[in-house]
Amino acid sequence: MILTDQQILAEIERGNIVIEPYDRTCLGTNSYDVHLGRYLATYRDAVLDARKHNEIEQFEIPAEGFVLQPGVLYLGVTEEYTESHAHVPFLEGKSSVGRLGIDIHATAGKGDIGFCNHWTLEISVSMPVRVYHGMPVGQLIYFTVQGDVETFYNRKANAKYNDRTDRPVESMMWKNSF
Repeated sequence: MILTDQQILAEIERGNIVIEPYDRTCLGTNSYDVHLGRYLATYRDAVLDARKHNEIEQFEIPAEGFVLQPGVLYLGVTEEYTESHAHVPFLEGKSSVGRLGIDIHATAGKGDIGFCNHWTLEISVSMPVRVYHGMPVGQLIYFTVQGDVETFYNRKANAKYNDRTDRPVESMMWKNSF
């Protein structure tokens, strides 16, 4: 089941959902709009290695915007910091963003109960497009769960994305054993 606007508001009131900054006008019928944060990043190396720490170069989106190019993976971040303590958050791109040829996540659209951070976006484009800090980029949808949670994400010893940051975070695949 997906939470409605009234249910999202009630869960915010209970402290089960946290959105900072929160703007009531961003609450949709069954989602909450999130915005592109101030920073983007690209990987330094042309070839990425899943077993190595692939470093990124971060930069601030200028006031006049930044033109994303096809064939480049950009890491972005949501302006909003979020917490979800009782629901599974899903991040989906807004249809207006998709119609500009922008994908905001390659595979990481689902969060975990206990995820407390800004969302790193895996951005790619089908043609050059100028983006701006603060533009609506996605929407969070909250799903109810059945049963108790044994370990919340923010309490997992092996959780790789718990450090609070308003900047994009590179892949931590290299921390896995394989």
